[in-house]
Amino acid sequence: MQCVIICAGRGTRMRPLTDHTPKPLIQVCGKPLLQHVVEALPAEVDELVLVVGYLQEQIRAHCGSEYEGRKVTYVEQQNFAGGTGDALLCAKDVLQGKFLFMYADDIHGADALQEAITKDYAILATHSDTPEHFGVLLQNEDGTLQGIIEKPKDPPSHFINIGGFVLDTHIFEYSVSVSEEHGELLVTDMFTQFAQDYPVEIVQQDLWIPVGRPEDIQKAEQQLCPKQ
Repeated sequence: MQCVIICAGRGTRMRPLTDHTPKPLIQVCGKPLLQHVVEALPAEVDELVLVVGYLQEQIRAHCGSEYEGRKVTYVEQQNFAGGTGDALLCAKDVLQGKFLFMYADDIHGADALQEAITKDYAILATHSDTPEHFGVLLQNEDGTLQGIIEKPKDPPSHFINIGGFVLDTHIFEYSVSVSEEHGELLVTDMFTQFAQDYPVEIVQQDLWIPVGRPEDIQKAEQQLCPKQ
């Protein structure tokens, strides 16, 4: 099974740490964020598809052709600010069948990822006290995903998208426009269309640590390695 991990962005919210280091290689508890992501992946994942861009030579040098026992395939996102949807489209030609799609700056618990890949299609989610800062999930009556609303001013629920999708190549049948509000292609817009035709199960993640800003590193280390 393949896992796409998007690693191309400039990491502007993480500056100045990302001025000379790509965000996936910023360290938490003595190892890169990317390593945390990969270590949580199910054993069934035998190939990493890394979407690289900004300072990509550092990621290529760090991971090589095999990383953490998994084959590595690189695809380049030339428009670093193209968005998550653009990043996924960059990987279209190397993907086959069912795959995972992950962000490189979200640390996940392994158990929920293992559960997610048992589903035909899935999205990882958690409850948030501040859902307006995230993509909020809408559910059908049977509990499957109806859609994702990005950062709504009046959130319809407290269930949020936290990155981590189980998809297959049917996702490429859906095209979306650049978001007027965000100025980029959003994979969540693609997934919302996808969910109208395919039942996407929602899997609750008990361990999710987003690392988007410098202050998040200390918070993550307090949770992951408090004795260090």
